[in-house]
Amino acid sequence: MVQLYNLHPFGSQRVVPCKQEPAHFCCGQDVLFVASTAASCRVDVFTVLEQGGCEALGSFATLGPVLRMAHSSAGDYLVTIEEKSKATFLRAYTNWRCVSAGSSRVCVRMVGHKMEESYSEALKEQMSVVEMPLSDPPLCISCCPVNGDLLVGCKNKLVIFCLKYHVINQNLTVLDFERSLILHIDNLIPAEVAFCARHIAITTELDVLILKLELVQQNADRTEQCAQGVSAPEKAVDGGSPSTHPLQLELDEFIVCQKPVELLGEESKLCEIPVTLESTELPTEDTKHFQVQYLLFRHFAPDQSPFGFCEETKLHSVQLLPVYQTAYEETENKRKLLSLFCFFSLPHVGYLYSLGKLVELISTYQYSEKSEQAVLTPQFLHVITSQNLQCFTVRCSAAAARSEDPYIDTTVKACPPVTLDVCTLRMQLFIGPRAICHFKNHIILLTKANTEDITERRKPTRRMLSRKADSIKSRANSESEPGWNLYIINTVSTIQLYREMVEYSRTYENVKTESCIHLLSEAHLLVRAAIMDPHFLKSDEKEDLLRAFRESCAFLGDCYSRFDTKDYHLALPYYRMSGLSMTEVLKRLVSEGDEIQTYERGFIFYLTHSLNEDSNEELSKESGNKVLQILYLADPVQLPDILCSPSMRNICPLTAVKYLQKVEKMMPSVVLTLTKAFFALKMGDLAMYEHEMHSYKETTLACGFIGQPRLLQQRKEGIVTPTEFAVHLKEMQPGLLVAATVALHENSKIELEEADTFFKMLCNSSENTIPQLLVDFWEALLVVSSQEKILQELLLRVTSQYVWRISKKQLPETKPLKTTEDLINSCSHFGLIVPWIASIMAVGCSSDKDYHEDISRLQSLLCSQSINIASVLPVLEPLAEADSVGLSVRVLCHTRLGNYEEAVDQLLGGCPGAAVFYAQHELKGDSQALWWNKLLPELCKRTRLTGNDCPILVSSLKAETLSIVAMELELWDFLSLLPEDGTAAFFLPHLLHCSQRKLLT
Repeated sequence: MVQLYNLHPFGSQRVVPCKQEPAHFCCGQDVLFVASTAASCRVDVFTVLEQGGCEALGSFATLGPVLRMAHSSAGDYLVTIEEKSKATFLRAYTNWRCVSAGSSRVCVRMVGHKMEESYSEALKEQMSVVEMPLSDPPLCISCCPVNGDLLVGCKNKLVIFCLKYHVINQNLTVLDFERSLILHIDNLIPAEVAFCARHIAITTELDVLILKLELVQQNADRTEQCAQGVSAPEKAVDGGSPSTHPLQLELDEFIVCQKPVELLGEESKLCEIPVTLESTELPTEDTKHFQVQYLLFRHFAPDQSPFGFCEETKLHSVQLLPVYQTAYEETENKRKLLSLFCFFSLPHVGYLYSLGKLVELISTYQYSEKSEQAVLTPQFLHVITSQNLQCFTVRCSAAAARSEDPYIDTTVKACPPVTLDVCTLRMQLFIGPRAICHFKNHIILLTKANTEDITERRKPTRRMLSRKADSIKSRANSESEPGWNLYIINTVSTIQLYREMVEYSRTYENVKTESCIHLLSEAHLLVRAAIMDPHFLKSDEKEDLLRAFRESCAFLGDCYSRFDTKDYHLALPYYRMSGLSMTEVLKRLVSEGDEIQTYERGFIFYLTHSLNEDSNEELSKESGNKVLQILYLADPVQLPDILCSPSMRNICPLTAVKYLQKVEKMMPSVVLTLTKAFFALKMGDLAMYEHEMHSYKETTLACGFIGQPRLLQQRKEGIVTPTEFAVHLKEMQPGLLVAATVALHENSKIELEEADTFFKMLCNSSENTIPQLLVDFWEALLVVSSQEKILQELLLRVTSQYVWRISKKQLPETKPLKTTEDLINSCSHFGLIVPWIASIMAVGCSSDKDYHEDISRLQSLLCSQSINIASVLPVLEPLAEADSVGLSVRVLCHTRLGNYEEAVDQLLGGCPGAAVFYAQHELKGDSQALWWNKLLPELCKRTRLTGNDCPILVSSLKAETLSIVAMELELWDFLSLLPEDGTAAFFLPHLLHCSQRKLLT
């Protein structure tokens, strides 16, 4: 693997026209602040142009020499730590831009001062200096890039000032700060701090501690307690004081060298550095309460040498880097923080951590020399040593992409891994680099050379970056104070560096495969990081970046297709992300007329997966034949799948059959036979078709379609359409077609709704018409399906269809594949029709006999225990009230629901002759009381009214009802049920039978 690519990320450099040597500097949104080392107590402001030049904007006075300074993009304020009379002060400069407009007005106030009394419309063009007093001297500062809050590091504590916006009037908004939270940390003196999105990174000389402030929901009874905001790890189990740092023990005569320690996530609590929160906000209803979450603790041991410890071993350049969600038009002004990264460095090695759901080390940077300072950007890590400005690649965009889409590493999308080796893009010679900062596409570099370095610098063999002509004069002005310079180095545009990377990668194409892929992956991540930048939508390079992103995906696809690499499968997602069609990919990889060309696994993987998808792209006849030839040699087993692809519609059927016959000699299968039959139909060779279809039994053929569903149905624009094979089977072997579709459904090859569309298109039915073949499919699926949800849906569908046909007097357009008797014998969801239904149907009209199959199927379904009667009641409404079919259905529903009395009422009203048959079959157990409480009195009443004119009622009363009641009731109860005006001779045999039964018992 190549570790150093001698690319050119640095463009032109300009000299900042500083009159005095800078002590500290930092960058604003488009400006550079410079505080000099002299006792001038001023900050000079320079505007930075896009091309890298700069112009003086003005300057403003400070209280004393600046020890630290930082700028916040949120709020656009500058915060400084200044020294005066051996005391340090914390000050924030707001509205400083009026200095460049020539205004000399300055308002100095204490933090929290009521501004309504001091500000007016006439004073809005003035700079404000906000004094922020602290009980302990400030040591270091950091501004949150997300919301502008300020973190101040002091001995044993961190203080957070929240940025506030006070609206004075419609045209005037003033910035202010509120001291909101203090983090007390025992025995810790911060050297540097970083603050971003409530994440805090603290470094001492050899320790790193990263914390997160979490919002907590407070209960009413805990409000007072949480106002203190205490969150600290438990005391050490050995009884030691937790305030004593276990890694800083010192004995009288010995120095104890602690081993390096790394604690991630929950384990970092074991560092035993207690953190106590103290809220200093005035309590309101909106007061936020926090608790501390430990994310990372790391302790480093001093470097050892043969001569003892190296005293210069100390941490530097701690930084928190936010990466935002990829910008879209509708959310341009609503940036969402996606990932957060933390970087810190030792003199010879740097560490980059991802702070997400998991805290993990993603990159380690080894420097060629002792580093002075480093600065991290979403695209690069810039490090200065005693001789060089070095540019390293970073993996932030790769980690952020996976945070944005955890399923990115699929056959659809891909991204270079976070574990990709770090490489150096450039080591640019500079003399005496001392400090560095970065913003946008500029690096600000302070150099300070020793006398011998100046002599070396004047030698013609030393080469620097090219300078613009307009900087020569400024350079000459600084000769009075030789040895230092402040440079603005313009980093080249993403597109320019991307193109250089791509061009450079070609030198490795044939000699170092992994190096070529590595460099193209770097180019891809470079562009991806630029697209994730919040300013991407407003960038002039937006379209160029998107085009470069697709192009980089295509190049990576080429690599994984052409090279023999273990990650060959990545050819597929990268080609998809590139937007290239299959025809375009073939043109890139397949040489015309080269019959001996070999193809790697990546290309074969891409071809087979692309052809196995339901694509709308159709290859030409020539391209299809070439693909067929390639895949026949590479993977002949896949040939049926490939030939049935929608993309191969233009393939010559005769050529396809020839290849299939070659494969069949090696490995015959039912899928291969079906595929040959498919192409025989395309050629119109019915004899060959018949021969192939008779090679296996029908059940085997039906299962064979599972191996290749596209023989029957293909998708176009997401819609399932039947093939010529399916059309032929519909006419000649509908049973096989239905069985095959059932097999496809049960093997999750086709959904229920897709099958509906398939059969409707096959039968040329309208959207609202249900063809008989579809009903045959539903009925066949009822036989084999075991999913309760599917079963209830199918039962509802077939019931609806039966009711529709019966009510509309509509016969099926084709003969059903199975009779009712077949369904009852093969499917448990069709029950035996109860005998009393025959009595009802015997008095029905003759026209019902034309629809006997649908009527009997409906009745059979209602007789089973599978169907949910309550759910089908609305479906049954269209059946006529007075019709015998309707009567049987209503009585069946009442019976299934347990409403036996209503069922008897229906029968007595519509078909009294069937009442006794119904009672014999249904009125058992708890419902038997209906015999004597309802049925016997009602039959007696009706017999009395109609006399001998109703022989059915008389016979049923005499032969069935009285006999059963006499068997069940006591003699006295039986006598009480008999009518007073009845004929004694009629009831006497039953009374005698009842009394004899009583004597016997």
